[in-house]
Amino acid sequence: MKELLAAFRTFLDVQRNVSEHTRKAYLTDIEEYGEFLRNSSAQKSVADADTDTVRSYMAFLHGRKLKKSSINRKISSLRAFYRFLVREGTVRNNPAQDVQTPKTEKYMPTFLSVDEAFDLLEASGSDPSLSGLRNLAMLELFYSSGLRLAELAGLDEDDVNFSAALVKVRGKGKKERIVPVGKRALEALKRYLSATEDTRRKLFREGMGGALFLNERGGRITTRSIARIVDTATVKSGIGRKISPHALRHSFATHLLAAGADLRSIQEMLGHESLSTTQKYTAVNINRLMEVYDKAHPRAKK
Repeated sequence: MKELLAAFRTFLDVQRNVSEHTRKAYLTDIEEYGEFLRNSSAQKSVADADTDTVRSYMAFLHGRKLKKSSINRKISSLRAFYRFLVREGTVRNNPAQDVQTPKTEKYMPTFLSVDEAFDLLEASGSDPSLSGLRNLAMLELFYSSGLRLAELAGLDEDDVNFSAALVKVRGKGKKERIVPVGKRALEALKRYLSATEDTRRKLFREGMGGALFLNERGGRITTRSIARIVDTATVKSGIGRKISPHALRHSFATHLLAAGADLRSIQEMLGHESLSTTQKYTAVNINRLMEVYDKAHPRAKK
């Protein structure tokens, strides 16, 4: 099993070019499957497993009360693993291919209203300290360009083109894309970079420079720290509900669509491979229209 996992890891890195997060998820899922095989009564190997074995594993996952989405992801990981093994000639068939996974509930993204987004940013802008300047610059860029959390944390100083008002983003699968940046976000970034100029010059001399957003020790800020900053800003803004960092990305897409942006452009800016992924924001706007209609139209009221 160790040799198979090592070969699959190389395949994910070289052939699939997946992100570190995706690779880790794949390998963790497959290791858990291997542990299930070792502990099951049949004690089958990966090569000996059949469709019934995979179905038994899925029943085991159901017994652990996992979410349907988590079960689907784990079975999807198995399908990818067995496809690789078939290609390598290790097994003849993919036992996970025809296993029917549970239907998941339709996921509707959580987003802020325009007023709530402004309240969040204004609450962050009230802190004149160095960390306050950084936090405002991060949140402004988050909302302005619709970045993923990991993409925001991974930005380098050179990724921002101030004259063109663009930012270069390294997304899923290490794919790069160019996204516009709004005027307010650029202004906040300039103030933050100006305030940290001496620190950055020192880091550069020590061979440690590059990161756009720094922690208190001068290193690259982590996704966990950004999540805490979003939590703090949410409380200060008085929005009255918990907001995940991803809600700013959802708000970016929802507000663009509501203002008339076309779906293909939003897809490009978000870095979605499939247009169907971006189309969920259409459903969000339809739901919002229905709420307005039900509240406002005299024949819609009960």
